[in-house]
Amino acid sequence: MEQRRRVRRVHRSVSSFSISTILSLSLSLSLLPFLCNTECSRNTAISMGREEETMEDHCLPKSSMAGGGLIVGNYCHDVLFRDGVVVGEGLGGAASFLSNVLDPLSSNPSLYISKVGPDFSYSVSHAPITSTSSQTTLFHAHFPSTPGGGYHGDRVLHCIRTCEPILPSDIPSYKFEFGLAAGVAGEILPETLARMLDLCRVMFVDVQGLIRIFDSEDGAVGLIPLRSTAFVELIPRIGFLKASAEEAPFLDLEELRKVCCVIVTEGKNGCSVYWNDGEVNVAAFPAVQIDPTGAGDSFLGGFVVGLSWGLAVPDAALLGNFFGALTVGQIGIPKFELSLLKAVRQELERRGTQYSEHCQRKLSVSYQKSVSHKDFQEFLFRAAELYGSCSSDGTRESIHIGDNGLCELYDGHSKIL
Repeated sequence: MEQRRRVRRVHRSVSSFSISTILSLSLSLSLLPFLCNTECSRNTAISMGREEETMEDHCLPKSSMAGGGLIVGNYCHDVLFRDGVVVGEGLGGAASFLSNVLDPLSSNPSLYISKVGPDFSYSVSHAPITSTSSQTTLFHAHFPSTPGGGYHGDRVLHCIRTCEPILPSDIPSYKFEFGLAAGVAGEILPETLARMLDLCRVMFVDVQGLIRIFDSEDGAVGLIPLRSTAFVELIPRIGFLKASAEEAPFLDLEELRKVCCVIVTEGKNGCSVYWNDGEVNVAAFPAVQIDPTGAGDSFLGGFVVGLSWGLAVPDAALLGNFFGALTVGQIGIPKFELSLLKAVRQELERRGTQYSEHCQRKLSVSYQKSVSHKDFQEFLFRAAELYGSCSSDGTRESIHIGDNGLCELYDGHSKIL
């Protein structure tokens, strides 16, 4: 008789709880307004397809404000293998990829909450909490000579060890414009996510941190249905839930879209955005994939940045696709040209001028592509081409694998592949 595989779960499950049982909760909880930084009272309009809600946002004392966003998720150490041979290693974790996009492009700084062990030796711009009881989370990513199937398709992930989880008590009692929960190895507990929801005006959540499981023998990463986790009770309070195409089958998409906005990233097919009464596909930016690690985090960073500057949801998703495409073309945390980031930020500032009044302003979270959606897409193509990231037809022109096994990147640097 075949022995059943033992699986360890990093969070509690509540298999008897169905998403359909929470649909009676008010839809107004599912998508709070994404508010720009201000200490004034203002009305915020939320465009929800055919409906529009307006809710008053009252001022909080300045002392209770932490500024922009709250980013929660651990750093980790990634080791890459090809055909069983180590070909690269370095800093990983959602926090490292997110800060790579958010820090240079956001209009307001964010607070990062991450945990590492005493073995953590990387220099990072947002200092983590050092655990005294566990080491830094460690992942092994195995790449075959030819693409395979399964979760992540072209690689097999193994979680070798995990740092201790991030607790509600690790998060300071401030109010934030937005929260972003981006766990990679079960470090975000249901009670920690609930704490974030209490402190943040709108929440973005990467579903991988909610549904990943790890084999008890070799740490192989797998997935379980979202409905079987304790997180399902919190879904109506989440504004945006991001999932990959491989993770989407583990969601009740038709039920979830009734209570929150769901974004599914689809690689070369871009991404699809689902809400209560509609959906839209947003085109991808062609890229030569070298390493998919962190592409979803870079997408999420670009998406959040776009919304924070007042872009419509599809336009923000376009910016997310842009940074996701740039990320897969490099190994590890990508190096973005400063000139490229400067050009993108200037364009965001230009597009966000309609929200420049400091008080009594309205922010519309629209699910329809803006009239300038195509122009924004063309701008991003031109910007990438101008600064050496893409060729005129949108493909990466200066990435290739040499005989020496090095991946020569557009910025002239090389990394082991």
